[in-house]
Amino acid sequence: MKKPELLVTPTKVDDIEKLAQAGADAIIIGEQKFGLRLAGEFSREDVKNAIGIAHAHNMKVYVAMNALFHNEQVDELADYASFLKDVGADAIVFGDPAVLMAVREAAPGMRLHWNTETTATNWFTCNYWGRKGAQRAVLARELSMDAVIETKEKAEVEIEVQVHGMTAMFQSKRSLIGNYFEYQGREMEIEKKKYEPNMLLHDKERNNKYPIFEDANGTHIMSPNDICIIDELEEMIDAGIDSFKIDGVLKSADYIVEVTKKYRKAIDLCVEDRDAYYEIKDELYREIEAIQPVNRPLDTGFFYKETVY
Repeated sequence: MKKPELLVTPTKVDDIEKLAQAGADAIIIGEQKFGLRLAGEFSREDVKNAIGIAHAHNMKVYVAMNALFHNEQVDELADYASFLKDVGADAIVFGDPAVLMAVREAAPGMRLHWNTETTATNWFTCNYWGRKGAQRAVLARELSMDAVIETKEKAEVEIEVQVHGMTAMFQSKRSLIGNYFEYQGREMEIEKKKYEPNMLLHDKERNNKYPIFEDANGTHIMSPNDICIIDELEEMIDAGIDSFKIDGVLKSADYIVEVTKKYRKAIDLCVEDRDAYYEIKDELYREIEAIQPVNRPLDTGFFYKETVY
């Protein structure tokens, strides 16, 4: 039985060594102008340094180019793809066909992971993009466990699934909060990775608080809970899911490292000693629960419930 890759999202270059020691197999990084909802901002120099550190620890580095691109940005894609090939990135994460075309032109042979975040809901679409050149499809977070398993059974490409962290519920390319502050005669600086981590939408009726922030790609409203299925990994491991992702957006570096350690232990035991995994999985869940940020309860996302908001 193969082990799924453990994919994590560092907040800065200094995190990578710690994540390697924690047991991560791969990381995803990038610049906000090219990638959606990254845990941290990585300049070209940061990307180059990150690849050097990660490869020294036999970790793969995937770079996000899955933003929503307009005409004025298209000319930049080929240059960035060429740069990523030159510095040794292991894959480019894309959603827009413009990126696929730019990679074919400027970085032929570069590995591609298809990730639109929302439309990867069936195996036929995954295979469509596989036949266009993608080696991996990242499934939508709103799929049930049965749908994930069925997709993997029929997929011609690798399948990646998020197993931990918050998920996006809404995105607008507009600076909605910044515009609102400006309307009030106030100023709010949105620059690079400068999120406002304490900005929340409060649903008093349900007592939910939705993190909201702005970056180079617009305004994002995130889920009130964090996915955590560290105690429910066996079905996907048995099905052969290729990659488990821990999403660290709006989380501290220390939190991401600790969660990575616990998933590393869970994955290893689930593959190598299933009885030991069953004995310890509830304890691992409780350990993560103990380090959860305030107002961020854990749940199983849509793996075991209908897609209803």
